[in-house]
Amino acid sequence: MKKQATTKRITNRRASHDYQLDDGLLVGVELSGAEVKALRQGHGHLRGSYVTIKDGELWLLNATITGTTSAPLEESEQTRSRRLLAKRREIAAFEEAKKQGKTIVPLELLTNTRYIKLRIASGRGKRQYDKRAALKARDEQRDINRRIRNAN
Repeated sequence: MKKQATTKRITNRRASHDYQLDDGLLVGVELSGAEVKALRQGHGHLRGSYVTIKDGELWLLNATITGTTSAPLEESEQTRSRRLLAKRREIAAFEEAKKQGKTIVPLELLTNTRYIKLRIASGRGKRQYDKRAALKARDEQRDINRRIRNAN
């Protein structure tokens, strides 16, 4: 009988708050065996990480993958740069977005299939007043939904 794969989603919760995001893209990540094991158990985070383009390749920087007790990772290996696997035309589209002043933001790591994938998107940073307006709109919508629910 085949072993059921556990599904862990490691998300960057600040991304949608800090950036006005465009359409996302799913890319592969080049990892070591201990990193794969740690991510499948949910030991990692994308807080403060970003994607850059070097020599025509996408690189994930500052993403932390902490090791497990059975597969420990050294301190320098936890936040190392990791190459992302994407097609040339997809990389070219992100290069064009970078020229327009946008940032490439990692959104979530998906571990539900045989391969570990990373969802990335280009986005423009929000200003402080944009963030406040978004929070205000969300609170107002929550109040409206609450009133509708209580009216029934």
